[in-house]
Amino acid sequence: MIASIAGLSILAIVAILVASFSKVDTSEGPWLTIAVLPSIGLPIALVLIVVFAVLSVIRRRRIARDGGH
Repeated sequence: MIASIAGLSILAIVAILVASFSKVDTSEGPWLTIAVLPSIGLPIALVLIVVFAVLSVIRRRRIARDGGH
C-alpha cells in the first residue's frame, strides 16, 4: 500500500514533467487532479512509513520480551 501510494505520486510527477515538456495545457481537466496527487500522496506515504516502522519496533520488542513465543 505504501509503495502504491508513493509510486502513483512519482508517476504523477513524471506525467506532469512530460506534459510540460510537450507543451500540453496542464491547467484544466484531469491534469489538475494529477498535479495535486503528489502533494497529498507523498506525505501520506511518509506517515505510513513512520507508522510501519514504529509498529515493527513495538512488535519486535514484544517478541523479545516474551522470549520468542
